[in-house]
Amino acid sequence: MSETTRERPAGQPVRRRAGTVETLFRFQSFFGLVAVFVAAVVFSPRTGTTILFLTSDNLFNIVRAVAEIGIISVGLTFVILIGGIDLSVGSVLGLAAVGSAVLMVSDGLGVFAAVGLVLLAGIVFGALQGAAVAELGVQAFIVTLAGLQIARGLARMWSGGETVQISYGNGPGQAPVLFSLLGERTFGGVVPIPVLIFAVVAVVAVLFLRGSAYSRHLYAIGGNEKAARLSGVPVNRVKIIAFAICGFCAALAGIVHAGQLNAGSPNDGIAYELDGIAAVVVGGTSLAGGRGSVIGTIAGALLLGILNNILSLNSVDTDVQLLIKGLVIVAAAALQRLRPSS
Repeated sequence: MSETTRERPAGQPVRRRAGTVETLFRFQSFFGLVAVFVAAVVFSPRTGTTILFLTSDNLFNIVRAVAEIGIISVGLTFVILIGGIDLSVGSVLGLAAVGSAVLMVSDGLGVFAAVGLVLLAGIVFGALQGAAVAELGVQAFIVTLAGLQIARGLARMWSGGETVQISYGNGPGQAPVLFSLLGERTFGGVVPIPVLIFAVVAVVAVLFLRGSAYSRHLYAIGGNEKAARLSGVPVNRVKIIAFAICGFCAALAGIVHAGQLNAGSPNDGIAYELDGIAAVVVGGTSLAGGRGSVIGTIAGALLLGILNNILSLNSVDTDVQLLIKGLVIVAAAALQRLRPSS
């Protein structure tokens, strides 16, 4: 036996293997994203030598389609990191879309006033749900399930149960032309404005989670709420802020939605909460809390967006698309169960 072999700690190979496994699980969303991207290229329809999936228009359309769900998913990441859930985000998106349309078209507010009020409403709505969870001790599932119904009902009452169309101009019943920019593209007509908004939200969230004391409290609560409370973490305040951030993101997605469709409907955002949660889960965030990242969520949202796109390009039946996406989500959740404890 060589001297090198004798001096090597017995547990080192085991620790190295454990570290490799943990790395694989930590970056599962990126590996999955690369795999789906490669599969999309391979199975993409072609026109001559042109791979339709790789055309710039198609790629930007993917990101544009992902933008709203991506913004919602970023907010959901904060809530899921504390071991919570928010089922109301789709309804809050619908409420925000209706609010944006009504405030500008019917009430004559300017863009900044309308957007500010809608975002404030989203924050307050989320904070109230957080307070019910933190202060009253009601399960987040129940609170946000009720919130889903309340927000949808408010949207129907605010709009009279009908879609509010947005037309632009300076006259009565018209919205300011500035709001129409949400449906436009920039950088030479290439990059959709919603993509830029999604990128800004994602970057701010990543930096916030990496450099703030709040983020440490967030992960601590998700890891062990009782221990975090005994350590002096203001658990209730952290929870309320997490739900408020989620409400803000849902409202912002609703504003973007109204700007892209030039309308606000009380039916907007139905089932968006499921897509948002799916992106977070596929992105590697544990539904038990305490583990995950916004970067992983972004990768998860893009993965699902690419999957939707390539299935549509190949004219796969809608029912089959739902089946495939469901299997991907279950597989991602199952992988989290296999992840070794840190």
